[in-house]
Amino acid sequence: MSSPFSGSARPAPGSPSSMPIPPTGWPIGSYGTYEEAQRAVDHLAGSDFPVREVTIVGVDLMLVERITGKLTWGKVIAGGAASGAWIGLLIGLVMSIATPPGTGALSSMLAGLGGGVVIGIGFAVAGYLAMRGRRDFSSASQLVAGRYDVLAQPRHAEHGRNLLAHLAMRPQTSQ
Repeated sequence: MSSPFSGSARPAPGSPSSMPIPPTGWPIGSYGTYEEAQRAVDHLAGSDFPVREVTIVGVDLMLVERITGKLTWGKVIAGGAASGAWIGLLIGLVMSIATPPGTGALSSMLAGLGGGVVIGIGFAVAGYLAMRGRRDFSSASQLVAGRYDVLAQPRHAEHGRNLLAHLAMRPQTSQ
């Protein structure tokens, strides 16, 4: 596998690799938000900078879990029914396609939907009971960085820093 800054093509996103490869390059800018780092790379791209040799690196990663509410039996059952309904509807749709015409395609879909709801509620209730009150809240998790560094290949670093310095001197416009 090649380095992200080598002259050869980068591997396709999501392609398998044996080991993670840390980013290389020299820092040419550091930003408090990902949007600011994207703005910097957009500026570099607009200035005909070789952006294929640029990487945005999230530094000081944090897992942020935002609590979205208290978990109640009603929410557990409703969530289980909703997720089961989608799976059951999909199974019912497949069953209705496989049934001969005129033999109750709608009843196959309804049976799949009903079965999915029952199974979804069963799994949701079992999972909630297994927690025994240790996690009576719902939440959403997100991976966030403390800062975002923009790196460039060393032979382009000075030029990149100069371009980003000009960007920093321009007044920021709201979008």
